[in-house]
Amino acid sequence: MQLTELNAISPIDGRYRSKTHELAPFFSEEALIRYRVRVEIEYFIALCNVPLPQLSTFDKSTFGDLRTIYEAFSSEDALAIKEIEKTTNHDVKAVEYFIKQKFDTLGLSDYKEFIHFGLTSQDINNTSIPLSLKEAVSEVYIPYLTQLIEKLAELASEWTDIPMLARTHGQPASPTRLGKEIQVFITRVEEQLAVLKTIPYAAKFGGATGNYNAHHVAYPETDWKAFGTHFVEEMLGLSHSFPTTQIEHYDHMAALFDALKRINTILIDLDRDIWTYISMDYFKQKIKEGEVGSSAMPHKVNPIDFENSEGNLGIANAIFEHLSAKLPLSRLQRDLTDSTVLRNIGVPFGHTIIGFLSTLKGLHKLLLNKDKFAEDLENNWAVVAEAIQTILRREAYPNPYEALKGLTRTNEKINRQSIAKFIDTLEVSDAIKSELKNITPSNYTGL
Repeated sequence: MQLTELNAISPIDGRYRSKTHELAPFFSEEALIRYRVRVEIEYFIALCNVPLPQLSTFDKSTFGDLRTIYEAFSSEDALAIKEIEKTTNHDVKAVEYFIKQKFDTLGLSDYKEFIHFGLTSQDINNTSIPLSLKEAVSEVYIPYLTQLIEKLAELASEWTDIPMLARTHGQPASPTRLGKEIQVFITRVEEQLAVLKTIPYAAKFGGATGNYNAHHVAYPETDWKAFGTHFVEEMLGLSHSFPTTQIEHYDHMAALFDALKRINTILIDLDRDIWTYISMDYFKQKIKEGEVGSSAMPHKVNPIDFENSEGNLGIANAIFEHLSAKLPLSRLQRDLTDSTVLRNIGVPFGHTIIGFLSTLKGLHKLLLNKDKFAEDLENNWAVVAEAIQTILRREAYPNPYEALKGLTRTNEKINRQSIAKFIDTLEVSDAIKSELKNITPSNYTGL
């Protein structure tokens, strides 16, 4: 059966494929194979640059040809490696044999035993995966998150002077401004993004159990720790974890997933707030020609984009949670539970990108309903009581809180007239009364 959007099991590769296809070059099986080939080639080049005695005659002008093996890597190459794997029953060994075949084609057979020299498969996996993760975050994740931040910033600026009734515990509270409330989410996301950018992309590289045993026994005079650090950090652009067991300890990767989860949680909070504002009629939504909001109720325009985002970000967080909790755990020098889990890294990224795009789509459809904002403020004059009693405190008026409490906790309607009538009963100067009467729900919005 040919895989299509209709028969894929996961919606990431099915219904939402158009939104997640940019992640395929980083998290697909073909991508993992290509990254492994890249690391193996760069490792061989690094050995030539030592140089090991047996590689001192290697023609360095052919480095470009070697790098072409992974730079021009094709789906046909990936299939060739999978065919080799049918015999080896080992995915990394299949990559080694594939590269050896390429060496034969290039006339480099004399040097091919230094491919994968002294390494274990985790030296390749634990460099390939963080490298793919780093580049996916840089090339896909951050650009999409930046788009979302920029849209929020645009709306925060556009709505900076829109007064709105705040609600704490769901109850009317001191007024605020819509732009400021959007800015809260921008600042939260930007602060967590800054934290995310400080997290190292760590890689294990040190032989079978992390001690360079095979390297050291073959070439005891070489400083293999320095070599490994240079290779991982200078040639691959990662952070070298040392000492380790046979595998990377994944502590930094867990921190990364936790940071991604926190950003998603902030956006879920945003989705829920915007959803609620839509339900309160603070926002209308642009209607697309031919679109149906409900199969039964023709009048409905549902906030489906924010619901879709919340659902996908929730799934992403559940998987990020498992990844960050499971990966740092490994029995003794290693077990294989990390291997199958690592193959799923692209899944939460897929759901995260779907969530970002859904939130963006929803934000673009919002239409401000200024009349509803004004109506809610006008219907909640009781919220200026805080302002009045604070000024009375300033003026050393006796028991101001209690006076306002008596006014605002009656069952009578509190409005401009009742507030003004109350102010007239206060034993303060006319100037203070004028100051108090100038306070309205619409202008009592703070800084």
